[in-house]
Amino acid sequence: MAHILDGKQMAREIEQEIQIQADQFVQQTGVKPCLAAVLVGNDPASQVYVRNKQKACQRVGIESQLHRLEASISATELSARVAQLNADPLVHGILIQLPLPKQIAESAILDQVHPLKDVDAFHPDNVGRLVQGRPRFVPCTPHGVQQMLHRAGVEVAGKHVVVVGRSDIVGKPLALLLMQRDSTCGPTAANASVTICHSQSRDLATIARSADVLVAAIGRPAEIRADMVKSGAAVIDVGINRTESGLVGDVDFEAVKEVAGHISPVPGGVGPLTISMLLHNTISAATLQHVES
Repeated sequence: MAHILDGKQMAREIEQEIQIQADQFVQQTGVKPCLAAVLVGNDPASQVYVRNKQKACQRVGIESQLHRLEASISATELSARVAQLNADPLVHGILIQLPLPKQIAESAILDQVHPLKDVDAFHPDNVGRLVQGRPRFVPCTPHGVQQMLHRAGVEVAGKHVVVVGRSDIVGKPLALLLMQRDSTCGPTAANASVTICHSQSRDLATIARSADVLVAAIGRPAEIRADMVKSGAAVIDVGINRTESGLVGDVDFEAVKEVAGHISPVPGGVGPLTISMLLHNTISAATLQHVES
């Protein structure tokens, strides 16, 4: 039976650390770190995510702003709002809640966020720095996965990590993060041999079974079955799928927990840590901007 990784408890521990950092920043500068979220339209899931982020900000002493915009907004109007936030010295982090309406080119808006305020680490400048192993900000969900493994005592150095999914938000940056020589958690949380699988990968089950650490980030309910998991492997489920029976991950949790050594649940796994890493990046952004101002 697998050890179930409690993302909520880990997030609480990290929030306590961040609260200390936020208090120290205020004492040193007289300024409160501030995260501005831009929410376009009325997508229910996006509204829940933004509300959870606002609550987390409040818990750790970070100022939060919410910019609600109509779904009919033009790209020009949204661009102007981002430019306004870029220019505001009291805003340290900018979060563009995805997805955006169809008339808006997401990449163009994300590219417009100033790299020093890009707390999601989506800007090409920040992606490039991650590739080179000198990140300004670490992408939130991949960093959350790394923190989860580290805090659970699962070392990845020298291990085989298989990431199922090649998205720009999770799969690709997570692979880059785990193969680096060092990390925010030290070298034992990096230095992995990483394989990325995707829709064109042949014999996914065989590749997945070779993993010491298996990360599922494909967006399909219960896609990872027990026969795809090596006995004793750590299985991290990044998927969030809304079904008639509620939220489920990409892993068949009940079956896989009988085989795995560690497993993260959905909900209550990686999700809370993603928000914690967003707060971490906001503090980092405020510190960087204070140094450069």
